[in-house]
Amino acid sequence: MDESTGALTSMSGFTPEPIPTARLVLLPLGVEHAEEMAAVLADPALHTFIGGEPATPAALRARYERLVAGSPDPAESWCNWVIQLRDGGRLTGFVQATVTEAHGPVTDAATAGARAVGHRHLDEAAPAAAGPVAEVAWVVGTRWQGRGIATEAARGMVGWLGRRGVRTLMAHIHPDHRASAAVATACGLAPTDVWHDGEVRWTGPAALSPPPARS
Repeated sequence: MDESTGALTSMSGFTPEPIPTARLVLLPLGVEHAEEMAAVLADPALHTFIGGEPATPAALRARYERLVAGSPDPAESWCNWVIQLRDGGRLTGFVQATVTEAHGPVTDAATAGARAVGHRHLDEAAPAAAGPVAEVAWVVGTRWQGRGIATEAARGMVGWLGRRGVRTLMAHIHPDHRASAAVATACGLAPTDVWHDGEVRWTGPAALSPPPARS
């Protein structure tokens, strides 16, 4: 542990914990969340920008089993949370981070496991950076969009990552996905001129607390 910041300095420290925010609780992903999350993610329109198609509860359970088991690469941590409303306890979406120790450009082989389970990941073109790097993503079900839930959840996640030693954030966002771009901006990320698989790379520092959201 870094005594000056309280940040955990080993990859073993990146084990998801419950993260409370004003209206939400980010719960570490569990296999038991699959059935409810299949309903949350069931709208085909939700997959316009994130790709894929709605998964059955059984398919999502199998995916969650692999995510919960974690990355086979000891230098990579898969951190996943479901977003739960404090009021009523309903699940509304998820946030995730692939945290990679930055010893140099990330190799393609190092992220094969993440790709296999649909986890966002760094790619071989990602630059080296001081301290761990986190590729982050967020998805909120159609029914709960437009309420600031994605922003609140993502800010809660990136604050948690920053307090635990992550120094650089990265996200890849479709150029037409304005809502997701707004979430990234609220988390302190900015677009770059780098494209990957039809998406724009956004980067920014992982501050201990993200900048205040614009009203």
